[in-house]
Amino acid sequence: MARPAKHQQRAIDAPKAAAKTSPASDGFGAGDIISVIRQIGPTLSPSEQRVATALLADVDFAVHSSNADLARRAGVSEPTVTRFSRSVGCRGVRELKVKLAQAMAVGRIYLELPPHVGTDLARPALWRSVFQEIRNAINTVEQQLQKDDVEKAAEAIAGCSKLAAFGVGGGSTVAVAEVENRFFRLGVAVNHTSDPRLMRMIAATLGRGDVVLAISTTGIIAEVIEAATVAKQYGALVIAITKPQSRLAAIADITLGFHVPEAPDALKPTASRYALLAAIDLLATSTAYLKPREAQERMRRIKYELLKATKEDAAGPLGD
Repeated sequence: MARPAKHQQRAIDAPKAAAKTSPASDGFGAGDIISVIRQIGPTLSPSEQRVATALLADVDFAVHSSNADLARRAGVSEPTVTRFSRSVGCRGVRELKVKLAQAMAVGRIYLELPPHVGTDLARPALWRSVFQEIRNAINTVEQQLQKDDVEKAAEAIAGCSKLAAFGVGGGSTVAVAEVENRFFRLGVAVNHTSDPRLMRMIAATLGRGDVVLAISTTGIIAEVIEAATVAKQYGALVIAITKPQSRLAAIADITLGFHVPEAPDALKPTASRYALLAAIDLLATSTAYLKPREAQERMRRIKYELLKATKEDAAGPLGD
């Protein structure tokens, strides 16, 4: 059988080479079809780029529309939609829609830009929304925390031998660092960690008279739950700052429970951090008021040494 001419062979091999070098076929995005489309979109033909633009503008529509409706919205033919599906690594439009539906699982706030972005209204709108979300978070924790639970937690910490703060992730990592920052100045022997393995190691050293303060806004983080469980089995008391009726709340001896819903804007930092900090401040102050002389003396010493070292204003915050 005669071999194809060189130019014919190049034509046969070209799609294979393209498939090998395509980000979609290279495993780019590990199945994240939205990332694939955004990355390779500029390399597509103009008509396929129109499909990409229409799809990214309304992913929900693309998932639930017919091929004809999607083609009509993009201003292209139905075969162009099919070619686009293959260009982004799918066997056809049906597989494309399945992957788009999977991408929708993250929620619309990660797929659609908030109102006013790119307009003159953007700045005043974001200023109002950021500060309003912070106020809402603090109001939520004030309304949902139970006075008796806070008092029991403060009594446990005031009388403990050691306090260990556990939390992983963005807001909880900040929060457990703040636990150490707030409680060492009260004379409490406290440390914190967000390393899952170290949490488990520390938990194994705790016992009766020790306290774990486990922090998780969702209450489902396995590493925190496991470390708290280890500490509890060795006799430590577990206090959880977490979502009520969560897995972490279920294993805690004392739960300081509240839930701050996420704002429908992925571009803003989560305001639940402020709720965590407010709960920690309330707990620290309640602890200080249980042993006021000792706490005040510890803070007096801190202020005295800082004034000697920095000449800072005596009326300023303790430790900047």
